[in-house]
Amino acid sequence: MLQDFISFFHLNFPFVQRAFIVGILVALCSSLLGVTLVLKRFSFIGDGLSHVAFGAMSVAAVLNLTNNMYLVLPVTVIAAILLLRTGKNTKIQGDAAVAMISVASLALGYLIMNIFKPSNNLSGDVCTTLFGSYSILTLTPGEVWLCVGLSIAVIAAFIVFYNKIFAVTFDESFAQAVGTHASVYNLVIAIIIAVIIVLAMNLVGSLLISALVIFPALSAMRVFKSFRSVTICSVIISVTCSLAGLLISVPAGTPVGSTIVAADLLAFLTFYIWGKVRS
Repeated sequence: MLQDFISFFHLNFPFVQRAFIVGILVALCSSLLGVTLVLKRFSFIGDGLSHVAFGAMSVAAVLNLTNNMYLVLPVTVIAAILLLRTGKNTKIQGDAAVAMISVASLALGYLIMNIFKPSNNLSGDVCTTLFGSYSILTLTPGEVWLCVGLSIAVIAAFIVFYNKIFAVTFDESFAQAVGTHASVYNLVIAIIIAVIIVLAMNLVGSLLISALVIFPALSAMRVFKSFRSVTICSVIISVTCSLAGLLISVPAGTPVGSTIVAADLLAFLTFYIWGKVRS
């Protein structure tokens, strides 16, 4: 397997190099806001937004758009903003809003693809979109550069607004009382989450994105207690599991997304046992 991987990573196989670049960047970005989502009780927002992105991708496929990012990203950003705002409504709680938008988008997306049938291999297209499959191995150089640009923007926004995100995460009411514009920074969080979801769809697919966002944060929280240490640890766990998943899946021929999530699950069990032993 190691020899196969070395041969794959040779210059004659640039698609593997592109997959590793995107895999590392997506894993890094997806782990940054995992802690915030867990503490704000929005762990399932990844599922909701990924299903919205699936619906948008279905429409883009029917319209034969050469680059679906121009449709998927704005729709996902709008959905993220609506979910975070609706989650504060006492009539529709956050988990109910996520479930409602998630199921509706998934059903409508599949319905649209069945009615208009953008290709003859509908089952393959749906499976690739939902589970990631090998889509990360078919990335074009343009898509890689777009991922690099969006990843740099996400990391820069997180670093610049780190203190405000920290304040809004732990006590939004107190943050507003001391003059922090909580609504503005919630908007920043929503946009960052939407960008991360769209980036992660090529890596693990729509149905597995939540694992990429939540598992590293939950693993780090088993051992560490401070916000900064948990965030740093979750980044390390996410990148390591992404690399491990790619190292195994490329030569072994297993689905990339499922292999990465399995690595995340193994990391969570390891940190869970570590935390129990320490306590």
